[in-house]
Amino acid sequence: MPTDSERCEAKKLKTEAQHMSTEENGEVPSSPEKAQLKYGELVVLGYNGSLPYGEKGRRKTRFTLFKRAAANGVKPSTHHIAKTPQASKIVADKSHHSVSYTLSRNQTVVVEYVRDEDTDMFQIGRSTEPPIDFVVIDTVPGNKTAEDCKVQQSTISRFACRIVVERNPTHTARIYAAGFDSSNNIFLGERATKWKRPDSSMDGLTTNGVLIMHPTGGFGQECKAGVWREVSVCGGIYSLRETRPNPQRGKLIDDESNVLHDGTLIDLCGATLLWRSSAGLQKTPTHKHIEELRKEINAARPQCPVGLNTLAFPTRSRTTKVTEEKERQPYVYLNCGHVHGHHLWGQKENENGDRECPMCRTVGPYVPLYMGNEPAFYVDCGPPTHAFCPCGHVCSEQTARYWAQVPLPHGVHAFHAACPFCATQLTGEQGFIKLIFQNDIGT
Repeated sequence: MPTDSERCEAKKLKTEAQHMSTEENGEVPSSPEKAQLKYGELVVLGYNGSLPYGEKGRRKTRFTLFKRAAANGVKPSTHHIAKTPQASKIVADKSHHSVSYTLSRNQTVVVEYVRDEDTDMFQIGRSTEPPIDFVVIDTVPGNKTAEDCKVQQSTISRFACRIVVERNPTHTARIYAAGFDSSNNIFLGERATKWKRPDSSMDGLTTNGVLIMHPTGGFGQECKAGVWREVSVCGGIYSLRETRPNPQRGKLIDDESNVLHDGTLIDLCGATLLWRSSAGLQKTPTHKHIEELRKEINAARPQCPVGLNTLAFPTRSRTTKVTEEKERQPYVYLNCGHVHGHHLWGQKENENGDRECPMCRTVGPYVPLYMGNEPAFYVDCGPPTHAFCPCGHVCSEQTARYWAQVPLPHGVHAFHAACPFCATQLTGEQGFIKLIFQNDIGT
């Protein structure tokens, strides 16, 4: 019998030719050079493959980093002392990149950045100005509509972070806090956390910080959650502050780096991104593979034990709402895992809307099931046998186990595990449940 990895590799080989010319739900390469080399992808957690209001321009759930036609990376060069950042000729010159550290009203250190022909730079943030390559907005938990995604006040920085990738092998990608604005400047004001390093160079942190977490054991079946760290403007790695905006920086972690690994999580205080390397994506299931798994389940014609009607998982285009044919929509009792169709049996008169499972009499939430359609979140190519609680998104067992033990940042100081497909906080002892179809009972 082939393993999950072998099945996944076989699926990838079938679609390899197609991926050379176009990217599924990503960017279509605009030149032969881009088609030949993809550095990796950034995927926003909390969306099941697409934004509820549609993928538009630079605002989408997935951003593909291709090798640029010409290098646009920059690196620090010389530093200057100025009375004010505006008084510096370097800051006023839009053809030069600079980082300004305001120490007081009368003293500012301006670090000049020069072109680096060996790197490509990509910027992420809330701003829609031209320097931002990937526009990110605050993630709202749950199965979202366009109206749900509107937030009163965003906590994501307009120029949140930048990723610099080496153009030559091994194409190492590094992340840095803060991004350059339309004038090619980064300003750390008087109240911002900043300091002088042992080599006399300056460094600092952004207001709410940029956090990263590298998984241990790679991003696969054996991966475990790592430790969250904060990355500085110059790429240093520090332990977390007591709260995100706390002016006191954490402890320098000398033996860790800002190099992105496959599966690294990047939190921008309002949205969390997953980095998938080009090599890692080769081991990840595709949309086509997930669709085939959905069809396989439906082809087995699972039945509702009460109504004896055939159940069917909806297609990707109908996964954000219950299907019109409610009788065919699979539902699950979250406290026991028994899968049923939509029915009114066993309703309890309480505020939670709990139901009693007719198979085992267990009382608990009763929710519709939906396929987890974002391939980047899967750690393997296993069959969809488990569902997250309480949202009902279905994925492989190893994928459910991994995300259920990942503490994702929430607000300025909290952490909790959440479904990667909708960002809903997980509940229950494990955060997920094994699905039991009628066909499975007694086997």
